[in-house]
Amino acid sequence: MTNLFQNKSAKLFAFLSAFFVANALIAECIGGKIFSLESVFGINPADITLFREQHLSFALTCGVLLWPLEFVMTDIVNEYYGPKAVRRISYIAIGLIAYAFIMFYIAIKVSAPNWWIHSKESNGVPNMQMAFEAIFGQGMWIIFGSMAAFMFSQLVDVFVFHKIKQKTGDKYVWLRATGSTLVSQLIDSFIILFIAFYWGGNWSWQKVLAICMMNYTYKFTMAIILTPLIYLVENRIDNYLGKETALKMKRSAMGENDTITDMPVGA
Repeated sequence: MTNLFQNKSAKLFAFLSAFFVANALIAECIGGKIFSLESVFGINPADITLFREQHLSFALTCGVLLWPLEFVMTDIVNEYYGPKAVRRISYIAIGLIAYAFIMFYIAIKVSAPNWWIHSKESNGVPNMQMAFEAIFGQGMWIIFGSMAAFMFSQLVDVFVFHKIKQKTGDKYVWLRATGSTLVSQLIDSFIILFIAFYWGGNWSWQKVLAICMMNYTYKFTMAIILTPLIYLVENRIDNYLGKETALKMKRSAMGENDTITDMPVGA
């Protein structure tokens, strides 16, 4: 245990994993709220027509505020620890998200005292039980679609990132980071809408594709905007680990070695 906390690569992996899982869980929790991207910038709704679906605008779930960071973290972990590590923390995140929703379901179902149910009437909330259920009681199709989209898009991101890195080596960080994110975000956008609203609802193919492209436009833009963040984070990590250690970890990640346990104590 002492060696673990003296190993910089292990401490870094613990921090990145914790942030990754917390970020994913928070995104799921706030995903029930929809916001207007145009309103944030004080402009009129886009009013776009796609696939014969009219009056489309950038009405997005609040979860998209955090998901771009999740894919940035995926690329960082992939860069230093390899695909095996990304898959490991992705499985952990999925498990904890599922656990969280089970706990939400139990919390919804347990009986509440009458005084709590009416405790916020003066604030315009006549029934706290209904409010609690509305916030945390997302439909099962949405939950399943969200977790399936997250898991599959993570695996695709890892695969594309690794393939690009095999071709480019240590150069073109922007290409493998942004390229893998653009592919995985498109898949993520489509899968959740297909499962939650095509299988689980009554949306048409045209509506699924139209909303998917609206969501992906936002995610595409954010992936480009956040590209400099990859360089900033990698620079800070290289300085923290030391250039030589960081380079060894990146090369080890290419072979999917377990860089956490292989790194020397105090690296």
